[in-house]
Amino acid sequence: MKVVPQVIFRGMAPSEAIEASVRERVDKLERFCANIMSCRVNVELLQKHRHQGRPFGVRIDLTVPGHELVVSRIHVEDFQVALRDAFDDMKRQIEDAVRHDRGQQKEHALPLHGQVVRLNDLDGFGFIATPGGDEYYFSRDNVVGTPFEHVQVDDDVQFIAAAAGDQGPQAKRVSLGKHHVG
Repeated sequence: MKVVPQVIFRGMAPSEAIEASVRERVDKLERFCANIMSCRVNVELLQKHRHQGRPFGVRIDLTVPGHELVVSRIHVEDFQVALRDAFDDMKRQIEDAVRHDRGQQKEHALPLHGQVVRLNDLDGFGFIATPGGDEYYFSRDNVVGTPFEHVQVDDDVQFIAAAAGDQGPQAKRVSLGKHHVG
């Protein structure tokens, strides 16, 4: 179903060129979700009495079955950039809503827990042992929230398993502290 967007202008005169650009962008959104029920785009010139750096605001309210999606974007001076960014954000929201409806939500890796068993401070790497007996390699770049220099043997850590490398199974996003074991 072809939806006709409602374009509302605030603080500025209506523009056929802007309306045409909005219609073209809504047509592109319909490629990702053919059953858009309604679309309202507010275009606003904020602080219209300023002579330089006049910010434009773009707000998109879009309804698809089961979802009401909203994007609000303010950008200084360049209306086309604000419009492009707002529609890019809406496209991502539509893709997420379609994935959600299809049950294709992204699954995040579950964090693992372990203890630092070996460290090489000079070369900036170490190994983590899990309660199950597996060992994971990590480097200085994989430690988050704490400098590598503060990591010590026997520290409890939480991490995410990554693809195996030259050193065997790899750990990424290694964080120190008291973590609850799930």
